[in-house]
Order: sequence, then structure tokens, then C-alpha cells
Amino acid sequence: MDRLRITGGAKLNGSVAVSCSKNAYLPIIAGVLLSDQPITLKGLPALRDIKTMQRLLGNLGVKISSCPAGVKFCADQITSLEAKYDLVSTMRASILVLGPLLTRFKKAVVSLPGGCAIGVRPIDLHLKYLEKMGAKIKICAGHVEASTSQLIGTKLVLPFPSVGATENLMMAAVLAEGTTEIENAALEPEIKDLANFLITLGAKIHGAGSPVISIEGVPKLGGGEYRAIGDRIEAATYIIAGIITKSKVTVTGFNPQHLDAVLNTLTDMGAQLTVGRDFVTVGPSDQLTGVCIDTAPYPGFPTDVQAQLVALATTANSSSMISERIFENRFMHLPELGRMGASFSLKGKTAMIIGSDDLNGAPVMCTDLRASAALVLAALVAKGESEILRVYHLDRGYDNLDGKLKSLGVSLERVNS
Repeated sequence: MDRLRITGGAKLNGSVAVSCSKNAYLPIIAGVLLSDQPITLKGLPALRDIKTMQRLLGNLGVKISSCPAGVKFCADQITSLEAKYDLVSTMRASILVLGPLLTRFKKAVVSLPGGCAIGVRPIDLHLKYLEKMGAKIKICAGHVEASTSQLIGTKLVLPFPSVGATENLMMAAVLAEGTTEIENAALEPEIKDLANFLITLGAKIHGAGSPVISIEGVPKLGGGEYRAIGDRIEAATYIIAGIITKSKVTVTGFNPQHLDAVLNTLTDMGAQLTVGRDFVTVGPSDQLTGVCIDTAPYPGFPTDVQAQLVALATTANSSSMISERIFENRFMHLPELGRMGASFSLKGKTAMIIGSDDLNGAPVMCTDLRASAALVLAALVAKGESEILRVYHLDRGYDNLDGKLKSLGVSLERVNS
């Protein structure tokens, strides 16, 4: 099992380009199932979750090959309608094949999903609203069995803006009969990116990125080429790396407007940021001040940057109050940061971080993807060497993390054990 050894204290310098968004590409790859025509996806990041989704589609009969423009998919001869446990159990986004399989082939069997251990993330909304569109669904022996004679467009009012449910329902609706309207839809940039991909194939979608999405069903989708947006969570992580080390770092390849809440929070803490059309440059900052934030659905502060902000808050000159409003059990990085000298208290969904500049290198263990990023950030400024165990979590969401950090001047070694 791989581990990272990081020697803290180095000043970073240079530029780093983020990869295409993992959270955009996972539903897009699932969306390949909606068409029997060739589809080329450009700039797929080399991540475990992306590879898992590709393997899942391959097991269903999708032909996948490399080409000069990217990775070519063709779902013209599907051989199975069952997404089996061995892959689905490792990644929650696997449930996103349910809508595409059901709407195109009228049947799907999908094992209940896995992923990061950051609390219960039920799929009941996906199932409830697919039933409203005419699906017959039952859960037995750890998997979902869904069937329909034809999905029918209807009005769907979500109780909260669920990203996964919005994605699954939008994909199911593109081949449904009639018009589907999703109210209280998720607003994340990845939702709009999925819609743009589907529109490239011939889908009729209006309003993606707003609270109401309208999808007019079409009989068939075509093929095409597509490149997903830059990864805003990866960008936030490298921006915080520059701030926490008081260094000058430029992060490129993404839309800073997708990080407005994060950039505003970092500026409030005293970070020196220059924001361009597709980049953010971090300037060396003086002492940071604490901050009070709640995570929230987009455009609020993203839960996927909460752990990284906690790491930064440990180095501020005053206390921070950080409340997690999206998932439970998403403060598992706190005990590990405590091993490095961080001071904190946790009450319910709110953590108080007592700022200090006295982190020390220590052996720590990753518990989930973003918690892993927080430990890496803390290790960058900790005195001495930190050894970060179970870094396979990092490999789920950060493309070439080792190489990108080394290019900025981090003293880092990956050890195979």
C-alpha cells in the first residue's frame, strides 16, 4: 500500500494546471450509455474513479479505446444491463449508470454503491423520481432492479438540490417521452457541464445551472467529442497549498467563478489573490485570520473544500468555526491533524479550530479523499517529515498529485510497501 513522505517547510513557486473535473466526467462517462454512436472524451484525468467507471462501462459491453483526441467510447452493442457489486461497491458515482440504462434499454440492475466513508448518502431520491417517470423499482439482495415500458416526462420537485439525483434524472429524461421539468435542481457547474455534453449529442435541455431544468425527450442521441471543465476542487486545493506555505503559486485551467465562495473566504482570511479569466495567482500572505463558514450546496462553500480549509485554519492567528451542513462524519481528518499538533474541538456538526503555526510532522492516515488532501496541506508546513498512509484515497481524486507538487518545489516521495 502506497504512502507519501513529505518534508515540510519548503516555499513553493511556479504554476500548476488542474486536470479536467472528476466530478464532471463521472456522470459524463455514464452518459455515454445513452447513445449508440462513437463519443470521444478529451483530457480524461488518470484517476482511480475514472478508471473504475470505464471498467464498469466495459463490463456492460461498451467498446473503449485510446485515440489521438482522447478516449473513444462506443455503446452500440451492450452485452449486459447489470452493474455488478465488485466495481459499484468501490465508487458511489456508479449509481449514475441507472438512469441511462433504464431510459435507453428499459431495464437496469445496479448494485448499491460505495465510495468515501463520509456518512450516509442515500439514493432514495434517484429511485423515487424515476418511479414518478414510470419506472418499476425493487431493491433485493443488495442491488436495485429497475424496469419500464417507457419513461414519461413529468414534473419532478426535489426536496433539496441533490447533485446525483439531478444528474441521474436529467440523463433519464433525455430519451423519455415528453418533457421533464426538474425543480430545485442542483446548481453545481458540473450539472451544467453534463447538460452541455448531452446537448452536444443532440439532447434538448434548457436551464441547467438554474433551479429549474427542462428536458424535452428525443428518440435518439448521436455522437461527438467533448472536454469537461477544469476541476474546481483540485484548483482550490493548490490555491490553499500556496496560501498555507506563504508562497507565490499560479493555478490555471479552470473557471475561478466556480470558486467564488472559496475565494471570498480565503480573501476574508487575508490571502493575497489575483483572479484572472482562467487562473488564480496566490501571493505571499502575512498572518491569516480565522473565519466562520458553513458548507452549503453550490454556490455556497463546497463541502469538498471543507477539510482543506480546516488545514489552513490550523495556521491562522485566531480561531475558526467551520460547520459541515452537507454530510455527517466529515471531520475524520481532525484526529489526524491533531497528531500533527493541531488544536480543535468538535461539537456536533461544528469544529472550532484554534490557529497556530506549530504543526509537526507525524505519521497520519487518510480516511477519505478530501481528508487526505488536508493532511497533505498540513504536511507542507509541518516541521520535519510526515508520512501519510492509505494514499489510495488521494489517487481517487487528484491526477498526478506527486508530480504537480514536486514541480512547485515540495520535497515528496511515494513509497511502495
